[in-house]
Amino acid sequence: MSRKPSAIRQAAASRLARIPAVERVLKLSATQACIAEYGRTPVLMAVRSTLAALRDQVTQGNDLPPDTFSEPAIALRIKAALEAAARPRLRPVFNLTGTILHTNLGRACLPETAVKAVVDAMTQACNLEYDLGSGARGDRDALAETLLCELTGAEAATVVNNNAAAVFLALNTLAYRKEVLVSRGELVEIGASFRVPDIMARAGCRLQEVGATNRTHLKDFAEALTSKTAMLLKVHTSNYVIHGFTSAVSEQRLAALAHAHELPLMVDLGSGALVDLALWGLPKEPMPQESLAQGADLVTFSGDKLLGGPQAGIIVGRKDLVAKIKKNPLKRALRADKMTYAALEAVLRLYRDPDRLAQTLPTLRLLTRPLAEIEATARTLLPLLEQALTGKATLSLHPCHSQIGSGSLPVDKLPSIGIAITPPIKGKGAGTVLKKIEQAFRELPVPVIGRVAEGAFRLDIRCLEDKDMNGFITQLGQLKWA
Repeated sequence: MSRKPSAIRQAAASRLARIPAVERVLKLSATQACIAEYGRTPVLMAVRSTLAALRDQVTQGNDLPPDTFSEPAIALRIKAALEAAARPRLRPVFNLTGTILHTNLGRACLPETAVKAVVDAMTQACNLEYDLGSGARGDRDALAETLLCELTGAEAATVVNNNAAAVFLALNTLAYRKEVLVSRGELVEIGASFRVPDIMARAGCRLQEVGATNRTHLKDFAEALTSKTAMLLKVHTSNYVIHGFTSAVSEQRLAALAHAHELPLMVDLGSGALVDLALWGLPKEPMPQESLAQGADLVTFSGDKLLGGPQAGIIVGRKDLVAKIKKNPLKRALRADKMTYAALEAVLRLYRDPDRLAQTLPTLRLLTRPLAEIEATARTLLPLLEQALTGKATLSLHPCHSQIGSGSLPVDKLPSIGIAITPPIKGKGAGTVLKKIEQAFRELPVPVIGRVAEGAFRLDIRCLEDKDMNGFITQLGQLKWA
């Protein structure tokens, strides 16, 4: 009995002896090629970690094939480790989920003009806070303020890093240690459990709920007014809809009440459409210029949702109120960087030519993409996917519906065409195969993100445009799963 452990130890010692030394591996021609590509320090770290992993496997008693210890096999492991380490964490993906403005996938894609503006701002000095006219220090908000005022009719505007920050900054500036009246039915929760009441508490103001969840009247606001009231706030419920016995107070009536008591009305629109989407047959979404025309003193909205620009929080409204907000010390902590301003200005300029906006702005282009065009793309793609998945799944075209996403128009759907990839087995085990199919698409050089639903892996083709087809098709031959 005592000979068996001894034999195991001897076999392990023999395998350990076959693992080459670090210096020997560094001298291999394949390793030298890696050094030329990645640099000596990353390669040295990869060599050490690869050899250490082999030693651990041997000492743990793993039965490794003999060729595992060959120098070519070790060189391949090192190369694979270097490639994995060099791969960026933030990568392009194909969004075929059916959600156009997908929060987890980066929301709006920028137009080429905005991309060029960002590259220019990143690669050379720019007049971020320099007034070229006077030669003196400038205000970075001036880069976008003129356009925002032109497009919304506001007196002034400022930009921060997202809409939650815009709401927070405005509340902290104008209602610190005071009360803000909000309809109980508008206390929304946005992604990742961020809630309006929480933002208000952090801003240092006190939430005063008025009305009921489904019905709020003007008298509810009037009766809640006190000497401690600093502001009336209306929140657009962009990520849910209540149907049935409902009532809400219009912005015009709220503004009249607020102004009668010398208080401001702030409207948080969230998504922030700058054009009437109904012009393209899409569901109507409130616009900041409408809120201002109805009497709102401040309006906040996002840059990277329906506006189709970079992540940003935009505040437009009365000049005196915006000036106070800009003097808040927290403005510096929440301000946007030069890349955001570059992209935002470029996107806003596109809105000056609304007749061509559906072609020049990617978000609107995807929202208005004709169903016939989506179907033609799907029919082109179907046989190529079938060839890549021969014997592994059955594929079919199916009508589906895309959603806008990012809390925008939660009920309304857009007709689209999808491709359903169904595993060859039914019942027990089908779910495991579906997970492998989904993973295989995620592991492509440019990951393809779809969704699993109703027993199939589904790809909504709405967001796969002609310009992307070549890159999508050329990688299908690399689809693999066990």
